[in-house]
Amino acid sequence: MSEPTLIYDLRVSSALYEAVNSQYLPGTDIDLPSFWSSFADIIRDFTPRNRELLKTRYSLQKKIDLWHIKRRGYPHDSRSYEEFLRNINYLVEEKESFQVATENVDIEISSISGPQLVAPMSNARYALNAANARWGSLFDALYGTDVLDENSGVTISDQYDSVRGQRVLSYVLKFLDRTVPFEHGVHTEIVSYKISNGALYCTLSNGQVTHLINTDHFLGYCGASENPTSILFRNNGLHIELQFDRQHPIGKDNVSGLCDVILESAITTIQDLEDSVAAVDANDKVNVYNHWLGLMKGDLSTTFVKNGKTITRSLNPDRQYKNPSGNLFSLSGRSIMLIRHVGHLMTNPAILTPEGEEVFEGIMDAMITGLISLHDLKGLGKYQNSRTRSIYVVKPKIHGPEETRFTVDLLGRVEAALGMDDNTIKIGIMDEERRTTVNLKECIRAASHRIIFINTGFLDRTGDEIHTSMESGVMIRKGEMKKQSWLQAYENWNVDVGLECGLPGRGQIGKGMWAMPDQMANMMQSKIDHPKAGATTAWVPSPTAATLHAIHYHEVDVAKQHKQLSKRDRASLNDILTPPICQNPNWSSAEIRQELENNCQSILGYVVRWIDQGIGCSKVPDINDIGLMEDRATLRISSQHIANWLHHDIISELQVLEVLRKMAVVVDQQNANDPNYWNMAPDFDGIAFSAARDLIFLGRDAVNGYTEPTLHSKRLELKAAQSQT
Repeated sequence: MSEPTLIYDLRVSSALYEAVNSQYLPGTDIDLPSFWSSFADIIRDFTPRNRELLKTRYSLQKKIDLWHIKRRGYPHDSRSYEEFLRNINYLVEEKESFQVATENVDIEISSISGPQLVAPMSNARYALNAANARWGSLFDALYGTDVLDENSGVTISDQYDSVRGQRVLSYVLKFLDRTVPFEHGVHTEIVSYKISNGALYCTLSNGQVTHLINTDHFLGYCGASENPTSILFRNNGLHIELQFDRQHPIGKDNVSGLCDVILESAITTIQDLEDSVAAVDANDKVNVYNHWLGLMKGDLSTTFVKNGKTITRSLNPDRQYKNPSGNLFSLSGRSIMLIRHVGHLMTNPAILTPEGEEVFEGIMDAMITGLISLHDLKGLGKYQNSRTRSIYVVKPKIHGPEETRFTVDLLGRVEAALGMDDNTIKIGIMDEERRTTVNLKECIRAASHRIIFINTGFLDRTGDEIHTSMESGVMIRKGEMKKQSWLQAYENWNVDVGLECGLPGRGQIGKGMWAMPDQMANMMQSKIDHPKAGATTAWVPSPTAATLHAIHYHEVDVAKQHKQLSKRDRASLNDILTPPICQNPNWSSAEIRQELENNCQSILGYVVRWIDQGIGCSKVPDINDIGLMEDRATLRISSQHIANWLHHDIISELQVLEVLRKMAVVVDQQNANDPNYWNMAPDFDGIAFSAARDLIFLGRDAVNGYTEPTLHSKRLELKAAQSQT
């Protein structure tokens, strides 16, 4: 490795220094000395504040631990607990009502309800797939998933099956009947479409001419007005494009020639630097920063082989249409992209402070991604991400209003250093830590001129709940968590507070991820609950899932839901503060072993890829070989749950080690076809297996139960070992 560069008392990795100077700065009108000088000042000013915030976290947790220890064996006293949390300033005073005042927000965030994708920025292909998931084929999404009932024997296959194709068509036409109905007849009866005098007319199989019940649904078309090749509708703010081709395998069997329906799908995409990536040093950070640069400039591309074919992927162009009067207009072909920074905890060796300490990674992300985003703000790229010239940052793992204010102040300094207008950088607050949940209104207030997003993350929120309440008693089994009153109250509380603060029309109220990408039928049954609950967006694991989830936003008018939900009382703080402990943990030895095996398999299946291959998020088979999207949030739950049961003597260290070894064999078998995989068995002496052990046995003392410190140190250990061979 080359020596770092010393500039303004900072020691900057040569890889990062070169990338900033030769790639990120050119074109931005920011000169090299002023950038590094401003960056050094920001690091100097904000590092001590960051340290103090982390000390506060630690101090509060110790006080909570002691409170529970002193009351162990007694029933939970919610009134005393709330009073205690207020006395230690964990719960802050809620001030007068207010409305958020964020301005210059793109309508995809402020006003349109629809799915949201999260993609690891370390993988260019996934990042591009997510950005391009603004539009998706409903025919493909249905044909290639389990949404259609398989009991008829018409299964998914590589070769096109006309019977399955007809079933897809039937499903789609019924969806269109519900979404864009005509005054007479149904979509199966339409034989032709025609635009005349700015209106859409359809001829039915009986010769009758009909038109839309709601003429505002018709937005445009392609091709000739008397025989269009596509028709564009809009419902609940989302676009639907009907495409026609009588030579197409599906179109030839449909009287109108309808061959596909394209849904506007992932309205927004979070390009992730945090939970779904494994970026532990300068080279890793430069990789993800370069991908963000490529997205902002519009020139990111990647080539890969799929099904024996070489494919090059880049950002999709805009889509062109004619309006009802025949004039051309365009719609964006890409999602609005947000970028998720790292939280306040982690540091990175890419830059060292004058004292020789690693810089806080969140500060580094703010300054460098802000610089890169100037390429979009100044119109230097091929496409425009934000038409309002805003930058959208998602900030994870915030603990309360004080940490929110720190983020707001940091972004303000970045704006000043980079010559941006005030409040150019907007923030989304991940409501995934309990101290943020119970103080959500004051967190929003602290960011009231920047906020564009609040989102419940039930995975990290559960991990934080287990750690925060570690001393309160034995946690219930992991599978029971979603049934607990605290979790439902948390989900409702987020919506209630967001509505109280006037977030609709300014930003998103979001819900968490569907973690089973192969189980789309189940997703379609359950995820409609998110828009019904008032979520203007909800996370999905793939472009296909985004297209399917978009159906829910056509079926549920979220704005109407908000009017109804705003009439209810706010969810119960009492419920939120009730720890999910088991009052009578009398599980059988078989039940305990099953829980332990599930958790250990989950931990090992994720950790071994993270440590050995640097994969931060992937579809990991669970103990039953069901693929689950795993990231550090799921790891946090599993490791903290075992740590809790160890602490309260439900299980022993010997049991855990025995099960870890048994599950390592299982995980090795599940990855037998991966040529890059290193077996953990039979020696169990690898760095990945060691990381899993530490996550469990040191989990009770881990800061807020976070897994990142262990993962990063073990990944760096592996990289160091590899560099010596």
